Order: sequence, then structure tokens, then C-alpha cells
Amino acid sequence: MSILDSIQRQIPPIHKEGYPFIGIFAAVSIFLMWLWSPLGWVGTILTVWCALFFRDPVRVTPQRDGLVVSPADGRVSMITMALPPAELGLGDRPLPRISVFMSVFNCHVNRSPVAGRVDRIAYRPGLFINAELDKASEDNERNSLVISTPQGRIGVIQIAGLVAKRIVCFVKEGQAVGAGERFGLIRFGSRLDVYLPVGTKALVSEGQTAIAGETILADLTGDDPGRTYRAN
Repeated sequence: MSILDSIQRQIPPIHKEGYPFIGIFAAVSIFLMWLWSPLGWVGTILTVWCALFFRDPVRVTPQRDGLVVSPADGRVSMITMALPPAELGLGDRPLPRISVFMSVFNCHVNRSPVAGRVDRIAYRPGLFINAELDKASEDNERNSLVISTPQGRIGVIQIAGLVAKRIVCFVKEGQAVGAGERFGLIRFGSRLDVYLPVGTKALVSEGQTAIAGETILADLTGDDPGRTYRAN
């Protein structure tokens, strides 16, 4: 393998949704470079950041019935029992919820946490408060999906953040999705909530780094009795 091939393998592909933004950043950087070179270098750095924001790396998803994988890159910010949004149609009692917060430095391509059928998609306009706050689940703009599996129905919600201005969904109601398959994207900082069936135990810990399509959040079959964690 040549050095060039080795370097290329380390550069993740860019999602097509990012090309217009990267182009705008690059054009502004060129203008700023012409205007005053220090500003141009600032623009260049921001252009590189924009390209990294829209990166879409290949992920290796574990394939086994019942596994729930993380729908997003980021930090597991909250594990709690919470009442699911009414538009999900998942009932009126609290369900286990795992939240993954994405900073502006994370990859923002979202992936299906399970294999199944998309039964419902519901968009709700709202605010753009800090997605790390618990009330963001109720107040912020969001797009909700319900995915049916043989082990039960899963709710996954794309929640806009402080600087997120658009939620993009790639799938449609009635469509079959595979675990780890790309289903959407949120621009510039946000959060994903996953609602699980009653009795499901989380297999991650708050503060843990999650990788979309790879990190196992839960096991719907109950075969994994749970784990303990220690921060180093």
C-alpha cells in the first residue's frame, strides 16, 4: 500500500448533504483570503471543520436480533425513565430512555438503532434550547420515528439543539430499515433520544462515548443481564 493510499483510507467520506455548506465556507474563505489573509486562514479552518462535521464514515454494526445500537456519535448524556412524546403513540407510562448528545465536533449522520419497519414519522416544530437540558425533549424542534421489531416497538427522536436549524430524515413510513442504516442527519449540534420497551436495561453508562451504528445501548431479548462501569 502506498503512502497516498494509506492517507486516503484515513479520510472519511463526506455526506452529500454537506457539499453545499462546504462550498459556501470555501468560497467565503477565498474571499477573506483576498481581503486579508489572517481572516482567510480563519475561514480555511472553519471550512475544514465543516467538512469534518459532515463526515460519513463506514461503521461495522453488530448483527443479532434484539440488539439496540446507538443512533448517533456523541456522549450518553442521560439514562432515565421518561414519558414518551404523544406523537409516538407508545403509551402514557414512562419508558426507559437513553439520550446521546452530539456536539458540533461529532459526526451528525444518524443511524437506525434496530432492524425493523418504520411505522410512524412525526415532525414537531419547537425551540432551539441547549439539547443537553432535559426539557429539550419536550420543547425543542424534533422529528420522531417509531420502528417495529419482533421484540417490540422502539422510539427514536432527532432533537434540534442550540445551533441546529434543520433536521433531515431520509426514510419514509412503511420502509424497512436495518440496524446501523442511515436514516437522517441534524445540522450543527443536537441530541438523539431512544425510547425502549418497559423492562429493557441499558448496557451503557452516562458519560460514555457512543459510536453510531456500533455501540450497543441495550438488548431487547434480555440475554445480557447488565454491566457495571468504572471511569478512569
